[in-house]
This record gives sequence, C-alpha cells and structure tokens, in this order.
Amino acid sequence: MRKIFLIVLLVGFIGYAGLNLAESVTPYVTIAEARATQSGVQVKGLLDKTSAPAQVGNEFTFSLQDEATGEVMRVKFDGVKPDQFDEAYHVVAVGKYDAADEAFHAKKLLVKCPSKYESQRGGE
Repeated sequence: MRKIFLIVLLVGFIGYAGLNLAESVTPYVTIAEARATQSGVQVKGLLDKTSAPAQVGNEFTFSLQDEATGEVMRVKFDGVKPDQFDEAYHVVAVGKYDAADEAFHAKKLLVKCPSKYESQRGGE
C-alpha cells in the first residue's frame, strides 16, 4: 500500500512539473508569427531607426524590425528603457502580441550590444 502511494505521488509530481515547464517555455518566432499567435513568445530583431523610442510614464515604446523580411512591429514594454538600449544591435522581446492594440506587449527585454563584447575580446 505504501509503495503504491509513493508511485502515485511521484507520477503526480512529475506530471505537475512537466506542465509547469511546458508553460514556461517561450519559443523564438518571427514578427509575422508573433502577430499570428495568442501565446507568449520571444521575438528577436533589429531596432527600427525610423521611429524614435519613447518613455511615457512607466511604458517604454519602440519599433523592432525583422532582419530577414524588414517587417516592423511596435513594442510596448511595461518598465523603463534598459541600460545600453541606444547602443543595442539586437533586441529580444518576450511577451505576446495584442491585435487590438497592434503592438507586442513585452514583459521582458534582452538587449544585445556587440560593442560590449568586442572590448572584452580586445577589439578583434
């Protein structure tokens, strides 16, 4: 009886952990795919230099451009502009697209600045 209880408890724990892990995984997608999905995703792109980033209150807004297609998408981040954002080459936005607002609502931003790493390697 005790053995069966332990097996059921172990299977239940593994199932619970698996469901939570599946919910936390956010795949990388293109801008077009981000617009088409309702779930949380990661979008990597270049900063669109044609529109200036803006900080209004606690909302930071900028545009992201798909490297391959050139498609542009507006991104709204609930927070302040990240450090070294102006020097960033790539930005990864984690969140989901809101069709009603026509913007990607990011809960997290990852700024990738190549100049930072070049100075660490000795400018190779």
